Amino acid sequence: MSSSGLAAGSPPRPKLDVDAPDTLRLTQAEATALGSAALIRIGYSADDSQIIVDQLVDNALCGYSFAGLPRILTIAADAKTRGPRTSVRVVHETGLSAVLDGGNNVGYVSVYRATEIAARKAGASGLCSVGVYNSYYSGRNAYYAEKLAREGFVVFHIACGEPRVLPIGGAKPALGTNPICFAFPSKDGPVVVDMGTSTMMVGDLRYHARLGKPLEPGVAVDAHGRPTQDANAALEGGVLPFGGHKGFGLSFAVQALGLLAGAHLARGQVQDFGFLLWVVKPEIMLPAGDFAAQMAELVHKIKATPRQPGCSEIRIPSERAQREREQRRIEGIVLERRIIEAIQAI
Repeated sequence: MSSSGLAAGSPPRPKLDVDAPDTLRLTQAEATALGSAALIRIGYSADDSQIIVDQLVDNALCGYSFAGLPRILTIAADAKTRGPRTSVRVVHETGLSAVLDGGNNVGYVSVYRATEIAARKAGASGLCSVGVYNSYYSGRNAYYAEKLAREGFVVFHIACGEPRVLPIGGAKPALGTNPICFAFPSKDGPVVVDMGTSTMMVGDLRYHARLGKPLEPGVAVDAHGRPTQDANAALEGGVLPFGGHKGFGLSFAVQALGLLAGAHLARGQVQDFGFLLWVVKPEIMLPAGDFAAQMAELVHKIKATPRQPGCSEIRIPSERAQREREQRRIEGIVLERRIIEAIQAI
């Protein structure tokens, strides 16, 4: 195999991202340096900046442009970022659980610390529940869940937020975008299922607004509850649950689980940010320790399903992201010039 991962003599694989006059291609190291410098200018320590930028760059490598370095602009513009911060601390703890006060730190930092605690507790006791409140913007649930799955844990992770999503029949937002995530260890690498319960994540909405890109029909409403394809109008209004009443039901459940994480403790509001991790060591259910092998077999069986005409491959959740991550580590990350310039101007 060559250094590009292709057999000698194979035609070059097409690049994942197209270069254009209004874009720049950065190496992983260049993107990390750009993001870290901006975060330090915002007021984060070198250690916290590294924690944040590591996820942002990984998000970009996995193909989630809106969840990459553009998120620094959202963090910088948020009033909570300009407020006082204290260290993330445990305020309630048992052998199987912990609740953390995020200290008004951005969730990239507080949930990262919660993940470290969850790994220790589940490693010692077999399972644990860890919640975080008084925090905001934790990024992709998959980032934390994948880390834990690589350590051999089964993970359930939710994040609820401030009202951005309309309930069925509602004219105003009442729920967060409320992503829900599962992760499983496998002999062939982690398998992660991560999805928002809304038609669109707010980070993606902001990204569309910054670039002046129209939204797809049926995604969002304006401040008067009327359908809109204008991202700026949608930021004043809200987005819809995905899948109608089923998505609404899942979103409601995530908001309720956020209360278990302590969401109400920060400001006395039941519609606020909360982050919950449930982590299990498979051996407490299967002492023989063969869960990872069974997961690999399950993936193989599903991918081997006979395909419909025109389908070249059956893909498992997270397979695309993990595959593209390896390719972009070689090719680099493409960013719009205006995003880079805005980050440099912080």
